[in-house]
Amino acid sequence: MSKPKILIIYTGGTIGMIKDPETGNLSNVDFNLITQHVPEIKRLNLELSSVSIQQPIDSAQITTEHWREIGDLLFANYNNYDGFVILHGTDTMAYTASALSFMFKGLQKPVILTGSQLPIGVIRTDGKENLITALEIAGNPDSPKEVAVYFDYMLLRGNRSNKDSAEHFEAFRSPNYPPLATAGVHIEFHKSFYLVDDQPLTYFDKLEEAIVLIKLYPGINWNFIKTLVSSNVRGVILESFGSGNGLLNDEVFTAFDQFIKSGGVILNTTQCNSGAVNHDLYKAGEQFKALGVIEGGDLTTEAAVTKMMYVLANYPQNEWGKLLAEPIAGEMDA
Repeated sequence: MSKPKILIIYTGGTIGMIKDPETGNLSNVDFNLITQHVPEIKRLNLELSSVSIQQPIDSAQITTEHWREIGDLLFANYNNYDGFVILHGTDTMAYTASALSFMFKGLQKPVILTGSQLPIGVIRTDGKENLITALEIAGNPDSPKEVAVYFDYMLLRGNRSNKDSAEHFEAFRSPNYPPLATAGVHIEFHKSFYLVDDQPLTYFDKLEEAIVLIKLYPGINWNFIKTLVSSNVRGVILESFGSGNGLLNDEVFTAFDQFIKSGGVILNTTQCNSGAVNHDLYKAGEQFKALGVIEGGDLTTEAAVTKMMYVLANYPQNEWGKLLAEPIAGEMDA
């Protein structure tokens, strides 16, 4: 039998760094020579190739243009490989994973993002294990055919994940959805949690950037919010308290009402690490509901932002509310 063909896409980040033993400076790994840095992958029964985005970057600098560049690489190489591993900095990995989950419909091959907390050239690096296991999962026929994040022995749905720690190796979590696989002595695949998408492969490369994320907090300057929603913004993600609660302010509700009536859309999500928005629980939620603010359910911030970018760019305005309120890529509970 032929070996599974896996394409490694390098975007930058800590995992792709090695330290010069003399100067101590970090520099990017040439991933065409990856086996010199991670010789263990030679023992995997895989045929590996690698490609890099034009200018590998610190993931904190990533933009929608980089997402399109990654998407273009995936789409152009889709028919030539059995799986894909994207090496990415941890800071915005969940954003990229979420974005790709909406940009591709009908995936029938695994797309796994991974990275590390320590450079791959450091003795104690977590990068080797993350890379080796991500590759092994990508080449396994039992792997989920969706965008996922592999980190510290856990495979998480990409648009359900977020970065939880800047210090620990277990840096990512999935607060409202179980892992797709766990890696111990054996890799255990949890197939009942997989996303099933039998659509033909379609690639959407349009993303709307005219959106804003507003996090409520006690003492917030309401004039700031009114200014934002009266600008050229098309969509607002509102991070409210608990299950969708917020401070009551008639002027802001009026501004929200005018914004929605003028064609804007507001999606209400929770600041909590887990749980979901329910507009029926509090007076503020009821007022949001009356205005036409959309319940964001249990969306992560990363999924909310990228989902709105995708929906507003690719669908007519009269479909925005329905699409934002319902799961379209496994990103939220129905």
